[in-house]
Amino acid sequence: MSIPNIITLGRIMLVPIIVWAIVSSQMEVAFAVFLVAGISDAVDGFLAKRFNMTSELGALLDPLADKALLVSIYMALGIWGAIPRWIVILVVSRDIMIVAAVIVSWLFDRPVEMKPSMVSKLNTVAQVAFAALVLAALAFGFKPAPYDMILMGLVTIFTLSSVSLYLVEWLRHMSTIEAK
Repeated sequence: MSIPNIITLGRIMLVPIIVWAIVSSQMEVAFAVFLVAGISDAVDGFLAKRFNMTSELGALLDPLADKALLVSIYMALGIWGAIPRWIVILVVSRDIMIVAAVIVSWLFDRPVEMKPSMVSKLNTVAQVAFAALVLAALAFGFKPAPYDMILMGLVTIFTLSSVSLYLVEWLRHMSTIEAK
């Protein structure tokens, strides 16, 4: 258990606190804890790479922490009415499709190597930026327009692009299975 993995586990444990803060209308707390989670993501990545502390566990935990954080925040903000439900459905559906594809690959004994593409990384940045902007606007009472619409557009484009690329790659990978 390395320091980056401990930090990642800590980030996972922040998820319910952020969700609680959102549903309790404690937006300042939600924003502050979200910032801590974001900083912890950068710190664990830096430590893992800089000090050669990468591990298989970390390679699984880090994207799991990112997905848990973003999916939970988008769902909570959608339920709270702070963001349109269609963007919540889009973001959550993408992650469900990717996880389902990985599970099917395992079931067919054809595990697929999951390496985030540049589009996927841009998608994560756009999703984080949009969530941060919405939380900041709710916490500090300012109008996020037009930046919220710009970021929501980027989230839409990158989410659709990344799920399309993942599914194409997955179909290519799975097409090598022989029929019995």
